[in-house]
Amino acid sequence: MIWSEVETFLKEDLRALQYSRLQETLLRVYNNVPFYNESFKKLGITPSDIKSIKDISKLPFTTKQDLRDHYPFGMFAVDQSAVVRIHSSSGTTGKPTVVGYTKGDMGVWNEVMARVFTMSGVNSQDTVHNAYGYGLFTGGLGIHNGAETVGATIVPSSGGFTSRQLLLMKDFNATVLTSTPSFALHLAEVAKSEGYDLRNDFKLKCGIFGAEPTSTGLKEEVASVWGIDYHEIYGLSEIIGPGVSNSCKKSNKLHIFEDHFYPEIIDPDTLEVLPYGEEGELVITTLTKQALPILRYRTGDITSLDPTPCRCGRTHVRMSSIVGRVDDMLIVNGVNVFPSQVEHVLSCVDGISLNYQIIADKKGYLDILEVMVEVTNDMPMDSIGALDRLQKNIQNELLSNLYIKAMVKLVEPRSIERSVGKAVRVIDKRRI
Repeated sequence: MIWSEVETFLKEDLRALQYSRLQETLLRVYNNVPFYNESFKKLGITPSDIKSIKDISKLPFTTKQDLRDHYPFGMFAVDQSAVVRIHSSSGTTGKPTVVGYTKGDMGVWNEVMARVFTMSGVNSQDTVHNAYGYGLFTGGLGIHNGAETVGATIVPSSGGFTSRQLLLMKDFNATVLTSTPSFALHLAEVAKSEGYDLRNDFKLKCGIFGAEPTSTGLKEEVASVWGIDYHEIYGLSEIIGPGVSNSCKKSNKLHIFEDHFYPEIIDPDTLEVLPYGEEGELVITTLTKQALPILRYRTGDITSLDPTPCRCGRTHVRMSSIVGRVDDMLIVNGVNVFPSQVEHVLSCVDGISLNYQIIADKKGYLDILEVMVEVTNDMPMDSIGALDRLQKNIQNELLSNLYIKAMVKLVEPRSIERSVGKAVRVIDKRRI
């Protein structure tokens, strides 16, 4: 099923709708947001200079730092009385980024999340176990409202309390799991250790997973261990929260809801717009946001765009899974490495799990890289010969596939600290 007919619009009709909405957004930010008014003047343009949706490349970029510099409400385009909800980031690397929503914005958010659930095969007959965090983080409440919009039963479990989560999933007959993929694997590990039969004690049919870059191998492991369809969701609070895009049953690429979010791919160094199919940094312009409209937001996420219509019938452009982030990319002795690339190599090696950490450090003037990875339960830790062979195999695979020389440290199952939210995959001691 398809939630909204706009998801199947012909390209010319979609472009006309995008341009109409862009014009409204440009007038809103030009007249109500001093930051954008000044940015337009610096570029020597006004909203009337944007004659088509393709002219969006003439507009200024927006960064997370811009939001922090105008903390808390300096980027809002409406009076405080029109704001019905506020979310923010954790602010662990500085001032938090603050996002606001009008009643209209909440309607848009519920709409795109309804598309996500419908795309994933979820309806009023389903029970959604929501293990995303609630509170200032947009994940939990964004998922929550979308599930209610399609009429599904929602269990607002939030994060943590793993044993209780499993009890609720079983007793409440959850058919849908929403969480980060790493937490989904953690749930499976604990369920097995507590004696659950994952295929018979639970009634899950699908999961909607996101909030962290994930390799194909990890997705396949989550789907396999739970016996479910894996759907990938993408979003970020600055744009709206979860619900910017989602994968359908016919494609592992994610449909971007282009009538609300206009995507571009740029070279993060030159800032030039790249053609479809080329990998670069995702940039998004909101077309319908009222409280916090954003022009050409540099997400920092690395992906590519595919404009071809999907076999599911939807015509909006699709994005590939996020490879990594511009600021998460490790440069090790001149070689660019994303954690998801390491994860993909590990997923092809038998005898290890996908619970790992990458530790970057310095030895003199040279970078050194250590990959710490857990072995599986059936790998005896006292078998020195087998462990040595496995270690050398992983090191060779990393070298031949990614051209990186890494020290591999094999550790016992469940010895790497778990997280109820996004997994901590990289520790870069060179930055400490």
